[in-house]
Amino acid sequence: MSKPRNFTDATFQNEVLDSDQPVLVDFWAAWCGPCRAVGPVIEELAEQYDGTVKVGKLNIDENPQAPSDFRISSIPAVLVFKGGQVVETLVGVQTKERYEAALNQAAA
Repeated sequence: MSKPRNFTDATFQNEVLDSDQPVLVDFWAAWCGPCRAVGPVIEELAEQYDGTVKVGKLNIDENPQAPSDFRISSIPAVLVFKGGQVVETLVGVQTKERYEAALNQAAA
């Protein structure tokens, strides 16, 4: 069973920007209720896309640099990266299908 990765400011360049696979990053915080609602969906996506897309979470309280770099102003915010570039930005709670559509497009 594949779990979402835990991205940090220290690993962001290597794990996300330099990845040869598309990457979904869930920017979240422990105090954020909607983030907790998105959590189980992110876990399902990590399992579903294991081997084709990296799926992970980044706690904005513990890792302030990456959210600042990508101008994250409200959470939950899910960014999909491909080739080191943001190809999709989804802010707020979305349906699993909406995340899947973004990942399928990035993985194509």
